[in-house]
Amino acid sequence: MLTLDGSIGEGGGQILRTALSLSLITGQPFRLQRVRAHRPRPGLQRQHLASVEAAARVSGGHVSGATLGSTEVAFEPGPVRPGAYRLAVGTAGSATLVLQTILMPLVLAAGPSRLVLEGGTHNPWAPPFDFLAQAFLPLVARLGPRFGSRLERWGFYPAGGGRFEVEVLPAAEPLRRLEIGPRGALKASRVFGVAAGLPRAIAARSVETALGHLRLPQAYVDIREVASDGPGHALLIELLFEHLSAIVTGFGEKGVRPEEMATAAAEEAREFLDAGVPVGTHLADQLLLPLALAGGSFLTLAPTAHTSTNLGVVRRFLPVDLRCEPQGHGVWRVSCEAGHLAGRA
Repeated sequence: MLTLDGSIGEGGGQILRTALSLSLITGQPFRLQRVRAHRPRPGLQRQHLASVEAAARVSGGHVSGATLGSTEVAFEPGPVRPGAYRLAVGTAGSATLVLQTILMPLVLAAGPSRLVLEGGTHNPWAPPFDFLAQAFLPLVARLGPRFGSRLERWGFYPAGGGRFEVEVLPAAEPLRRLEIGPRGALKASRVFGVAAGLPRAIAARSVETALGHLRLPQAYVDIREVASDGPGHALLIELLFEHLSAIVTGFGEKGVRPEEMATAAAEEAREFLDAGVPVGTHLADQLLLPLALAGGSFLTLAPTAHTSTNLGVVRRFLPVDLRCEPQGHGVWRVSCEAGHLAGRA
C-alpha cells in the first residue's frame, strides 16, 4: 500500500482528491497520514469526506478512517462502475471538487455516467461551476470524452444548498493528447455580477468596478439576481478567445466592499491577459491529471504551491515524466511527453 504524507507542500485537501482519483485509475491502494495537519481545522472536513465517499461508491472500494476530523485515511479501490449517482456534500463545501475527484476515473470507465452533485457551487476556495463548465470541461473534452453540464441551483458559502448535473460520455477511442496551443485573439468578453438575497446594486457596483479596470472592448454585461439557500455575491469575468475560454471569479465577503473584491478579480484577469498564455494558474492545477494520463503540454503562469504539491502526488502514482519548466518572462511550460494511458483505450 502506498503511503502519502498529507502535510507536505501546500498540505490541503487536493492531496487526498488527487490520490483518490489516481487510486481509482491505477487500482493502487493508499494510506494518507497527517491529513491537513497544518490547517486551522486539521483532518477530514465534510467536503473531503464527500470525496472519499464518492470514490468508494463508484468503485465499491473499502475505506478506513473516513470520519470527521480524522488525520489518517486508507483507501482500497474496486473497479470503477459507471452509472447514475447522487452525491451530496451536506454543507457549503465544494461539490465541484467532489466531481473532479471521480471525473477522470469515470471518463475511463466502460460506459456513460450521470451525476447529480449537491453542496457548494460558488465559494472562494474552489473552482465554481462556471469555471468547470466553460473552461475546464471543454479542454478535457479534447481528449475524446463528451460532457453535458447544467446548474440547477446556486450554492454560496456558508449556506450551500446548490445543485448541478454532469453527464460523462467516455471516449470510444484511446485518449488524445492534450496539446493546448496559443489561445488566439480575444473574440468577446462577458462580465456577470450575481446577487442572491442581497441588493442588486451590490452586483452592479462590482461589475462597474471591473469594467473600469479592464476596459474590455464591447464587453457583454449582465447583472443577475438568483435564488439560493443563503445570501451571496459573485463576479464572473469570462474571456472568450479564438481557441478556448477563461474564467476569473471574485466572491463577496462580509466586511469587504464590492469594489475591493472586483478590483482584485480584475487585476487577476489583467495579469492573465497580459501574459498571453492559454492556461491560468488555477486551470493549470486542474489539468495536471488529464495531462499525465494522455500526454501533451501547455503554457501557463508561475506554478502555485497547490500545483507543485499536486505534481508530487501524481508522480507517486504514475511513472510519467511530468514537468513544469520556466520559459522566461514569467511563463512556464507544463508537459508530459508520454502519458500513462498513451495508446490505450
